[in-house]
Amino acid sequence: MADSPDSAPDRRPGGRTARIRARVIEAVRAELGERGDEGLTMEGVATRAGVHRATVYRRWRDVGGLLVDAIDAAGEIDWRPPDTGSLRGDLTALNQEIRQTLAAQPSFARALMAASFRSEQAARAQTRLWTDRYTQCEVIVDRAVERGELPPHTDARRLLIAATAPLYHQMVLLRTDADPRLPEQSAAAAVLAATAGAFSARPDEGP
Repeated sequence: MADSPDSAPDRRPGGRTARIRARVIEAVRAELGERGDEGLTMEGVATRAGVHRATVYRRWRDVGGLLVDAIDAAGEIDWRPPDTGSLRGDLTALNQEIRQTLAAQPSFARALMAASFRSEQAARAQTRLWTDRYTQCEVIVDRAVERGELPPHTDARRLLIAATAPLYHQMVLLRTDADPRLPEQSAAAAVLAATAGAFSARPDEGP
């Protein structure tokens, strides 16, 4: 079956194809970090990766295709949500990871988010990645319910968004460094709201 315009190349190719893909994706990361999304070009990626331009064009077609594959590759990383033994601890640890990722210089995560606004293909891939990550993190809420920290029927997605959103607001939208205390403060605020039933999945419960 031929690739659709939205799809990246084979997600887990082997041999020489895998090596080329790894070099190209690493080049995309480096180019985004150094030049930003406006400076990302097929030629620049090919040169940095040491891959013939014709190969890059044939396999990825355009900058949107490069971005899609870079985002898909990020989703293939074997990552697990933190497990500290408490909801507040898990959310704090998650926020600390987010802060570290966004504060990196250069920050590939921030560059990729910016680039996704310039390509429909990349935007859809970014949405898939965020959806997958939130789904992975729902286990944090499931464990908290099992421990009795949260009421049953807590909406995991709403809670996770509330806990992590302040960091993205501060560091991506306002483009300022987040207070080192923000990861814990945001986690604590979300936990207080959740225990009060603010994220009840039942329409007849909570505010």
